[in-house]
Amino acid sequence: MNSTSLRLTRRELLTRAAALAVASPLVPLFAAPEKRQFKIGACDWSIGKMGTPEAMTVAKEIGLDGVQVSLGSLANNMHLRQPEVQRQYKDAVKATGVEIASLAIGEMNSIPYKSDPRPIEWVNDSVDVMKALGVKVVLLAFFSKGDLRDDKPGTDEVVKRLKAVATKAEKAGVILGIESWLSAEAHMDIIQRVGSPAVQVYYDVCNSIDRGYDIYKEIRWLGTKHICEFHAKENGALLGQGKVDFQKVRNAMDDIGYRGWMQIEGAVPKGGKMMDSYKANLRFLRGIFPKEA
Repeated sequence: MNSTSLRLTRRELLTRAAALAVASPLVPLFAAPEKRQFKIGACDWSIGKMGTPEAMTVAKEIGLDGVQVSLGSLANNMHLRQPEVQRQYKDAVKATGVEIASLAIGEMNSIPYKSDPRPIEWVNDSVDVMKALGVKVVLLAFFSKGDLRDDKPGTDEVVKRLKAVATKAEKAGVILGIESWLSAEAHMDIIQRVGSPAVQVYYDVCNSIDRGYDIYKEIRWLGTKHICEFHAKENGALLGQGKVDFQKVRNAMDDIGYRGWMQIEGAVPKGGKMMDSYKANLRFLRGIFPKEA
C-alpha cells in the first residue's frame, strides 16, 4: 500500500468515525466520565431548623453537603410553594454553599395522603417547587396516620392519586419518593400499579431494619431503578453504634451502582447534643462513603 492510499484510508476512517459520533447513542461513552459521588446531608427537622433557611447555616457548621428541606407545615400552608420563600432558600444556598438535596412532606404523617384531600395539592405543587429549586426528589411520608400496612383501601387510593400526578412529575424530570414501613415487595406493588418511573422508594435503612426486613437484600432487589435516595438513620444511637451495618449498606450500594444523596436523620443518643452528634455521624459516614468513590 503506497502513502497516498494510506492517507486516503485514514481520511475515510476519520470521516466514518465523525459520522458515527453524530448518529450513535453511544457518544457519551467517549466523553469525560461524570463524577458520581456520595453526598451527605441531613433532614432539616433533625438539625432543629425545620422549614427555615437557617438549616443551611447549621448544615455548613456541621460540614454537610446539603439539607433535605421540608415543603412546610399545615401552619404555614406549605410555604416553600411561595416564590419569596424559595428566594430565601436560594440566597441561603449561595451564602453557604450548602445544597438543597431534596424536599420532604412530613405533614402527610398526620394528614394522610390516603384519605385527606389536602395532600393532593401539596404533592402536585411539590413538582413545581422542585423545578423552581432545581431539586429532583421529594419524600412523601407514610407513617403514623398515613401508614399503609394492612390497608388495602388506603393503598388503592394512594395508587390512584399517584397516577394522577405521575405524568406531571415525569415531564418535570422529578421523583416522588415513598417512605413507609412497607416491605420492598409491597413498595414494588405500588410502583408497578402506578406504572411510572417518577414513583420510587425513599429507602430508610433504620425504619426497614426495625420492621425486620433484610435491608441489604432489599437494597439489591430494588436497585437504582427503584430507590431514589436514602436516610442514614438510627433511633437513639450514633450511626455505627446501632442496628444498621453501614459497611454492608455500602456493599449493597456498590452492587447496584448507587451514588448520590444520603440524609442523616435521628442518630442522637439519649442526652446527646445535636451538633456534636451530627459531626460525629458525618465523620463516621465519610469513612465508609467518601465523596470520591
